[in-house]
Amino acid sequence: MKILVTGTAGFIGFHLAKKLLERGDEVVGIDNVNGYYDTRLKYARLKESGISEEAEEWGKTIQSITYKNYKFTRLNLEDSEKVFELFQREKFDKVCNLAAQAGVRYSLESPLAYVDSNLVGFINILEACRNNKIQHLVYASSSSVYGDSPKMPLSINDNVDHPISLYAATKKSNELMAHTYSHLYQIPTTGLRFFTVYGPWGRPDMAYYLFTKAILEEQPIKVFNNGEMYRDFTYIDDIIEGVIRVIDNPPKYEKTPYKIYNIGNSNPVKLQHFIEAIEKALNKKAQKNYLPIQPGDVLKTFADVSELIEDIGYRPNTTVVDGVTRFVKWYKGFYGV
Repeated sequence: MKILVTGTAGFIGFHLAKKLLERGDEVVGIDNVNGYYDTRLKYARLKESGISEEAEEWGKTIQSITYKNYKFTRLNLEDSEKVFELFQREKFDKVCNLAAQAGVRYSLESPLAYVDSNLVGFINILEACRNNKIQHLVYASSSSVYGDSPKMPLSINDNVDHPISLYAATKKSNELMAHTYSHLYQIPTTGLRFFTVYGPWGRPDMAYYLFTKAILEEQPIKVFNNGEMYRDFTYIDDIIEGVIRVIDNPPKYEKTPYKIYNIGNSNPVKLQHFIEAIEKALNKKAQKNYLPIQPGDVLKTFADVSELIEDIGYRPNTTVVDGVTRFVKWYKGFYGV
């Protein structure tokens, strides 16, 4: 099977591409390698997948030296001409769109970046799928679409008309756009509402990464809302297994082949307890600076993944202690500490 994975210099995209390649799929990866966070980490992920430093050049196709069935191109999803050319040339069977401008707080500072990447870029993907007979489009949504809903666990049947960040609004928009294309053109689409994903090669803007860095450097960590927040932390390996199962199982509804799933651990952890797991893995105590909750943040996320369990047999099984231990081991090795 030939699969386009967008965002392969990113955290989830990197892991997904590797797992697909290891099972024998042919993968084409694209990413614009933007500067939202340290690009050295993004290029290190590409290097780990056998993609050389030539990947810095825009539009150049780089063959992996590690996987014969993997090639990468630096490309902007907003560049419709280049996106359409890629689809016509490569003849993909399926697409997994993970490329997006991420981050809730950053959306308060740079809203136009979210419009360009998450809206313009996504409509280009939809148009390319429509014109190239794609068998299944899987795309990243987010748990942030639920806003600050007090109802727990969060279900795909809940109302999501009240996002509290522009990032969340763009992800809700992606779901609406995908539904329209599924309805009008019979393109099978599945949106995945990711809950807090963590693990090796993760995003350095995420709390667990920032905590680990600060504790090792004996700097205080910022603990928002006095640590009285809960997150449905989900280890990357569990996420990737679920994503691949979804890719393999497109929705089969005759009228509108469209589906939304929550993908998380379904076991929310108090932020304080997550910090304690990091402290234990590092064998080092954190200096805590308690701060108020930030604009756009929510108090709790808790995924109802019953439909994902029922439809594809999804079963996350990595404990926070095990997941954090693996992350810390990778972090120390990567940064040489």
